[in-house]
Amino acid sequence: MKFLQLLLLSLIGLAPAEQPPAVYLIGDSTMADKPTEENPERGWGQLFPKFFQAGVTIRNYAVNGRSTKSFINEHRWDTVVSQLKSGDWVLIQFGHNDSKVKDSTRYAAPRGDYKTNLERFVKEARAKGANPILITPVARRKFTNGKLEDTHGDYPAAVREVAKALNVPMIDLQQSSSAALSEAGEQGSVKFFKTTPAGHYKTLPKGVTDDTHFNTYGATKMAALVADAINKQNIPLENWLLQSDFTGKYAYELPVVYEPHFRRDTFSILQYGAKADGITLNSKSINDAITDCSSKGGGVVYVPNGLWLTGPIVLKSNVNLHLAANAVLQFTTDYDQYPLVKSTYEGLVAMRCQPPVSALDQENIAVTGKGILDGGGDAWRAVKKGKMTESQWKDLIKKGGVLNKDSTTWYPTQKHFAGTTVKDPGVITGDGKAADFEAYKDFLRPNMVSLTSCKNVLLEGVTFQNSPAWCIHPLLCENITLRNVYAKNPWYAQNGDGLDLESCSYAQILDCTFDVGDDGICIKSGRDEQGRKRGKPTENVVVNNCTVYHAHGGFVIGSEMSGGANNIYVSNSTFMGTDIGLRFKTTRGRGGVVENIYVSNINMREIPGEAILFDMYYAAKDPIPLAGENRSGPKIEHVPVTEATPVFRNFYIENVVCHGAKSAVFIRGLPEMPISNINMSNMTIKAKEGISCMEAKGIHFKDVYVVTSSGKEPVTKRNATDITFSDSKYKDTKQKSSVEHAL
Repeated sequence: MKFLQLLLLSLIGLAPAEQPPAVYLIGDSTMADKPTEENPERGWGQLFPKFFQAGVTIRNYAVNGRSTKSFINEHRWDTVVSQLKSGDWVLIQFGHNDSKVKDSTRYAAPRGDYKTNLERFVKEARAKGANPILITPVARRKFTNGKLEDTHGDYPAAVREVAKALNVPMIDLQQSSSAALSEAGEQGSVKFFKTTPAGHYKTLPKGVTDDTHFNTYGATKMAALVADAINKQNIPLENWLLQSDFTGKYAYELPVVYEPHFRRDTFSILQYGAKADGITLNSKSINDAITDCSSKGGGVVYVPNGLWLTGPIVLKSNVNLHLAANAVLQFTTDYDQYPLVKSTYEGLVAMRCQPPVSALDQENIAVTGKGILDGGGDAWRAVKKGKMTESQWKDLIKKGGVLNKDSTTWYPTQKHFAGTTVKDPGVITGDGKAADFEAYKDFLRPNMVSLTSCKNVLLEGVTFQNSPAWCIHPLLCENITLRNVYAKNPWYAQNGDGLDLESCSYAQILDCTFDVGDDGICIKSGRDEQGRKRGKPTENVVVNNCTVYHAHGGFVIGSEMSGGANNIYVSNSTFMGTDIGLRFKTTRGRGGVVENIYVSNINMREIPGEAILFDMYYAAKDPIPLAGENRSGPKIEHVPVTEATPVFRNFYIENVVCHGAKSAVFIRGLPEMPISNINMSNMTIKAKEGISCMEAKGIHFKDVYVVTSSGKEPVTKRNATDITFSDSKYKDTKQKSSVEHAL
């Protein structure tokens, strides 16, 4: 009867799906689950479930201090065996404690009891119909003269011998973890481990040095190595690995970003004389608190509820600047508080006014809390008349300032206006002394948050608003996290970008909101020859669950991308009324290679320009012309390919819905360097116009539905080759029949 039922279900296409397996982990402390409160230690098995599909049961029986011998003698293996069912999996990793010769309860010789015990695990698991996987012991962090030592002796070899003899899948975690630690280096690999200074955790008041046990970051990296081996060896458990939001990419393949942790010590700015009266300038008090905190090993510099007027703040290593709810750091509009300093602007070395918040060559820094940092940007920015209503314009003029000759742009001061008459204002050539730029100092407005060559950065919870120029600008930083940050600027704020991530590696932008005057989330890597000489791409970046309201582009790469960009993952984000949705821009002279860009699950609404744009003729103008502004297209000519020729290739964009745009997709490469290998799938876009491909090759559309209303051809091409459409269609609502057609 049961056979007939299954046959019937199969015939009608309702055969039951394969049940998710149970996965058992047995091993020592490097694999075991650990308490999460007041404890930095994690086993890789504790993070392993995040890389598997829902429904897969992972039962971690690994225990601190156990060897194969003690695990058996304490009847822990009996407990596991009693639960095993056919189809289950058992991951086996011991060795750290088997080598303890002086401990008779744990010691198991590598080619004696250790091998015998591993064989027992394998045979008894198989007897229950389960599938064993042997794993070599994970590496310890022990460097000698800069080279990682192998501390496991014959134990990894013994695992390999058992695996070969019994034909068992084997994951060589000793080898892969050693490679990961060696790549990070003697100092860089510290961040994988439990090692923590004093004062961070109640359970470790004196701190700890531990080069065996992992923290969350290290445990995640090790778990990813195990998942990677399962996939690459085609072990059938791979069928249950969790796919990421990006087709063909597993969750374990996405970048892992280290997040800093801070001492519990708290330094209130009140202790340093700060006053929340909106009048007292608190720069010295706040900076003294930061300096004192950093010099004493770090901790939290606390900004209580209140309005705190301040000049520039300089962050220092191991300091978390924490703003309480209803705390406002209001940066003064007194230009004299912002001296000229050597910096960068739009990818070039330049003299600029000191940023309101800055850090240089610092490590483990944060700005967190629920407060607001206001950059006083209205006092710095020029404003175009075309971006304001008549009454707003009149009110602005009443403030004073200077108008240009045709009264179309307002400048806050005469010094600011003077900067508009200078070629490449602020750009440093030769020695470049501050005095050389004093005549137009006000024009050299700073980025609000400027973090340069810093490691392990956390910005969380706070609002950054009203920036003089770019709002948040990490440059040459490593391991940076933005979580639940709100970047807010007036929509008319020129150069009022939300985030410009420049030449950074390993970054995650999570659950953030942007409502700004220029690009929302922007990837950069230097400009022209300087950027190419720096040679540092922005790479290994995750953007997830972000919302962008007003902005020139929702997610943007360029135009200063001369160092390149790669391995960027953008998902589950919404663009509401941004001028362009996905915006990829460059121009001749930049150079740089932008590749391996993954975008998935994007919603857009009421986009005035292009839903998706690739343009290699960027002209440094607002994407949407102002009223009365006339623009002509670029002159198309073929020039030789040089190091200054930019490259866009290998983009994967899927699962996009856009309700309202000027055009669906616009692709314009260079005659000498077509945009290539752009893959778009599962998209529905309602726009006035359809798809345009110029100077492009290898552009592939799959499951794309475009609804237009212009009456024009849905697809236009110029010098475009290998443009394919599969399972794609369009409908033009201007046509009377409004019938769907294949693209």
